Amino acid sequence: MSHRIAAYLAFVLAVAFAAAPILTEPFMGYREDQLPFYQSDPVIQPAGWAFGIWGVIYLWLIAGTAYGARAKPDDPDWTAMRRPLVISLGLGVLWLWAANTSPVLATVMIVVMAGTAIAATIRGGKLPQALGLGPVGLYAGWLTAATAVSLSIVVPGYGLLGPMTSGLIALTGALIVALWVLARAPNAISYAVGVCWALFGIVIDQWSSGNWIVLLMAGLGLCLIALRSTLMRVAKE
Repeated sequence: MSHRIAAYLAFVLAVAFAAAPILTEPFMGYREDQLPFYQSDPVIQPAGWAFGIWGVIYLWLIAGTAYGARAKPDDPDWTAMRRPLVISLGLGVLWLWAANTSPVLATVMIVVMAGTAIAATIRGGKLPQALGLGPVGLYAGWLTAATAVSLSIVVPGYGLLGPMTSGLIALTGALIVALWVLARAPNAISYAVGVCWALFGIVIDQWSSGNWIVLLMAGLGLCLIALRSTLMRVAKE
């Protein structure tokens, strides 16, 4: 894929990704008829208002890819970031359709989306924050948490593990991945923000549930990621 094709394709896919919620059947979570063992209140799902971050992600990705296509179409550092980002956004365009069709397919897709978005974040470590690393990092951070949420619903949804066990394993995995990403990309402030926003949403959602294990882990993870991000930035400076 040439530099310019990658630049223009990233922008087109960012626009299509943002338009998908308008053109696709709304997704309000996996339905009861989609899973043999349905959870009405998943243990690590953020509060509903936290999903409003998607509006910021969509607009920031469009702005960032538009700037990159116009100002940096042949820059090799931008191209290195764009290539995995194109894969992630291409799958993202179809994700809402998949989520309304098959939770398993949607979970596989979001794992790949998160992995390629993380690769884009790590590769984009030298890019400017405002319209380069910033939007990609926020997108990857939120997807890291979203992947854990999807796994914590689908795995017990098919009776493979209990909801609490699945939730704790998925949340632990997300925290490990987040800390690893921040070690590889200490400039990715927005990545830490995306993960922490999701963790804060989980804390608020579970606050009145008495689920102290999840509350403790999410709260501790929030503090740890915020601290790790700050320390990595200070050490680099």
